[in-house]
Amino acid sequence: MGTHVIKMPDIGEGIAEVELSQWHVKVGDLVVEDQVLADVMTDKAMVDIPSPVHGKVIALGGQPGEVMAVGSVLISIEVEGAGNLKESAAPTPVAVKEPAAPKAEAVVETKPAAAAPRSAAVCQGPMVARELNERPLASPAVRKHALDLGIQLRLVRGSGPAGRVLHEDLDAYLAQGQSNAQAPVAAAYAQRNDEEQIQVIGMRRKIAQRMQDATQRAAHFSYVEEIDVTAIEELRAHLNEKHGASRGKLTLLPFLVRALVVALRDFPQMNARYDDEAQVITRLGAVHVGVATQSDVGLMVPVVRHAEARSLWDSAAEISRLANAARNGKASRDELSGSSITLTSLGALGGIVSTPVLNLPEVAIVGVNKIVERPMVVKGQVVIRKMMNLSSSFDHRVVDGMDAALFIQAIRGLLEQPATLFVE
Repeated sequence: MGTHVIKMPDIGEGIAEVELSQWHVKVGDLVVEDQVLADVMTDKAMVDIPSPVHGKVIALGGQPGEVMAVGSVLISIEVEGAGNLKESAAPTPVAVKEPAAPKAEAVVETKPAAAAPRSAAVCQGPMVARELNERPLASPAVRKHALDLGIQLRLVRGSGPAGRVLHEDLDAYLAQGQSNAQAPVAAAYAQRNDEEQIQVIGMRRKIAQRMQDATQRAAHFSYVEEIDVTAIEELRAHLNEKHGASRGKLTLLPFLVRALVVALRDFPQMNARYDDEAQVITRLGAVHVGVATQSDVGLMVPVVRHAEARSLWDSAAEISRLANAARNGKASRDELSGSSITLTSLGALGGIVSTPVLNLPEVAIVGVNKIVERPMVVKGQVVIRKMMNLSSSFDHRVVDGMDAALFIQAIRGLLEQPATLFVE
């Protein structure tokens, strides 16, 4: 038997150190070639480190959250034969995952299909023995899905990192017919003194750093306007009824993307990036719309490139493809970078008003709140209309308040008179 030592690989781009974000193995585990051993986080992306050999883990070189130099010992594996006496670096890392940029609360686990399966597959079994006050790890989307299905997350085995419950775990649980299983119920007014400490590392640390950086560097201001979306919702329903089966269903998002494209023709200063170190504003002709998407590991922003050249159905298909790729861990670095303006929405959870945080170096972000039916006065008559707020933020260093207001009013006009979205 011998020892194969894997060193922290050179990720490239001149990076000298990376953060160890997550172990997917522990001492004593048997691993196979190409199995993912750990996640490491650079300034720009999360990277999977695969095993180049079969063997048994005998030592780990660091703890999650630790910053490690390139070339330092990452992991030692016991192997058949003489082992790796030269302690060569790990093979080329795979599965680059872009960290989330700062955004408002929005609706984006990023593990690519190319990576080998984790040592833990979707867990099976009737239920999980958790304490009554133990909170299972799960994203907000998974928690809502479980609530809709009537599943108690305490009873579901998690197959994600650190036992995180994923959507496929809910599916596996339902397939076993366990959705009606009963769990002990804690006393409704029992006194609790438990505490939980969560280390901010990996993707969450990068999100926190970028959010803080954005709010410290940019002079944020927000502008909120309500929009009557009755007409555009009627148009959307009509198009879905007529073309949904052949072209796919339309949500409101592709209409919003189209409204951005048209409005930006008159307000090019919103479709820009500001390099505050070089003191240069770059206005783009191309409209690359970032669509904030929530994933199990945090917020991600896949980019609909050249939205100005896309039809409603083309935009809808691209939004759906990118969101699924981000949630399922298949989005590439190029798909998660390069936006010129961002659209963020919490869908039905959108609330009345929000204050989105800019995605630097962009200078504008448009936030979408939920649609509600309200009595409104139209031509002297009280009628029920579908209303929605746009809560948008701008960088006051380069965008004047009047221009921001006029920009949102232009979007409002386009959405309230949807035919104008398509008049050239």
